[in-house]
Amino acid sequence: MNVVVTGGAGFIGSNLVDLLADSSLAPSVTVLDDLSSGLSANLRGSRARFVHGSILDSETLDEVVAGADAIVHLAARPSVPRSIAEPKAAHLVNATGTLEVLEAARRHGNPHVIVASSSSVYGANTALPKHEGLAPRPVSPYAASKLASEAYTLAWGHSYGLPVLAFRFFNVFGPRQRAGHAYAAAIPTFVDAALRNQPLPVYGDGSQSRDFTYVESVCRVIADALERRVTSNEPVNLAFGSNITLNSVIDRIESHLGVRVGVDRKPARAGDVPHSQADNSRLKALFPTIEPVDFDDGLTRTIDWFRSL
Repeated sequence: MNVVVTGGAGFIGSNLVDLLADSSLAPSVTVLDDLSSGLSANLRGSRARFVHGSILDSETLDEVVAGADAIVHLAARPSVPRSIAEPKAAHLVNATGTLEVLEAARRHGNPHVIVASSSSVYGANTALPKHEGLAPRPVSPYAASKLASEAYTLAWGHSYGLPVLAFRFFNVFGPRQRAGHAYAAAIPTFVDAALRNQPLPVYGDGSQSRDFTYVESVCRVIADALERRVTSNEPVNLAFGSNITLNSVIDRIESHLGVRVGVDRKPARAGDVPHSQADNSRLKALFPTIEPVDFDDGLTRTIDWFRSL
């Protein structure tokens, strides 16, 4: 199987590339990444072919998609706060970029296309757990752009017979998820600060809860979807139903490190949702054999990775 991974030098993408390399599933893997958020170092030692380019460049897409059996589209402009600061850029990469990928797939024989959407599309819909039948109510430009990306994906499946699968990622964490920048996610920010004996920045009171999903669990699901060519005409939550508060994450980091940490409380940020938890019924029906990595095990591995830097 020849697989193209857009955004393959990023956090999730490079972990997926490693998993594919360790299996016989994909003897040929091509990574397309403009390195705007990904790092070439994430692919060091990888057998994947790397193409430095943008999903907005149709000629580059034609080059990498020609002959592909599958595309895993992970390239995106991440971060809710970043999208609020730069909404047009979020739309261009996340919505228009996905459209470009889908059109490239149409031009080259309709390979299997797996697309990363986001739990942020549920937004202001307060129902828990979040099931895919809930009405999306995005409250940030990022969420709106990811809703557009999954809508395009499913529409291209219906309209053109493209074999598609749109996953709604929840709060993925693990090795290679970087801290040290303005839009870093909570767990890498917390771990990095704790290891540096710095106060942990918490926006709001820390009671916000998330369905944290270790990156290996996400990659296992994607690899299984590739192997069995799983498709769906509806979006699929890719999370396993956990509900962990930020305060609990801090407590667990303290327990893992055996130290007390300081907390720097900041005002809640626009666009953040208070609680997120997946209903994983559809995921379990499509991927009945996948067992997630336990949160505390994943947190230990993440801390070990940060210590190794």
